[in-house]
Amino acid sequence: MLQRTDFYPTRDDFVPDMFPRREPVVHRSGPGRECGPLDRRQLEAFEQDGFLWFEGFFPEQAVTPFLEELRTMARRQDVTDLEQVVMDEERQSIRSVFAMHELSAAFDRMTRDPRLLDMVRQILGSEVYIHQSRINSKSGFCGNGFEWHSDFETWHSEDGMPGMRAVSVSIMLTENNPFNGPLMLIPGSHHQFVPCVGQTPERNWNGSLKHQRVGLPSRSDVEALTDGRGIHAPTGPAGSLLLFECNTLHASNRNMSPWPRANLFFVYNSVDNRLAQPFAGTSPRPAYLAARTNQKALIDSRP
Repeated sequence: MLQRTDFYPTRDDFVPDMFPRREPVVHRSGPGRECGPLDRRQLEAFEQDGFLWFEGFFPEQAVTPFLEELRTMARRQDVTDLEQVVMDEERQSIRSVFAMHELSAAFDRMTRDPRLLDMVRQILGSEVYIHQSRINSKSGFCGNGFEWHSDFETWHSEDGMPGMRAVSVSIMLTENNPFNGPLMLIPGSHHQFVPCVGQTPERNWNGSLKHQRVGLPSRSDVEALTDGRGIHAPTGPAGSLLLFECNTLHASNRNMSPWPRANLFFVYNSVDNRLAQPFAGTSPRPAYLAARTNQKALIDSRP
């Protein structure tokens, strides 16, 4: 696989200051991409803020089976021993499960829900494939948080994603409230690429999936990006939906409440943005973190 020009240098001892992204946020070119389920107001909001929130997008009963499946997985040692399953430090509960659409037929069907596909195709202006899927779960009282980061910075440096042409879709499997560690996002942060200091260790994913130490923006950059825009933490019932741009800075706090928080994530990447070699110069991450061979355009699940 040929290496492409690195337009987003990061993961070095000396890195440039943050600078504007090269790609549009909404790709309006492409056959039939001007039309879609998102109206002009929603597209402008996504372009400006880097995310869209749909409270109660799915009925709660439609997502409850996914939560039950996660609980069943947590009781099966043959599942919890899989490399793609990340347990908490005490190995009492599941923190993350990757490549969920390959473990579960129900999750696979959800990735091809036409309502989701039509939105991400409209934003990205192309056909799409699943770059990564996962469940992130935080048990009551003990679910750890996630540091501020841009997913694209990781996918670019550790997976070889050339440009910012991917969208994450997050479906709430439980209520997300102010106390159980909801996702926090910095509106407008996706317009700037924030290089991160520090070399990437080989097999960095072995530790970063539990506690990220490289690929983190400086506190001064986070402060500058929040100046005047603040931080948003969408909250709502199970079944709610969050779309966010791959370069939007986000984080979440530890779950200090007694209520669990579990969210399902699908990352849709444009078929015109397939992976090159990792730009950090490291070995590619496993397929359950970054699809390299299964990159065919998705066919939706319409009858």
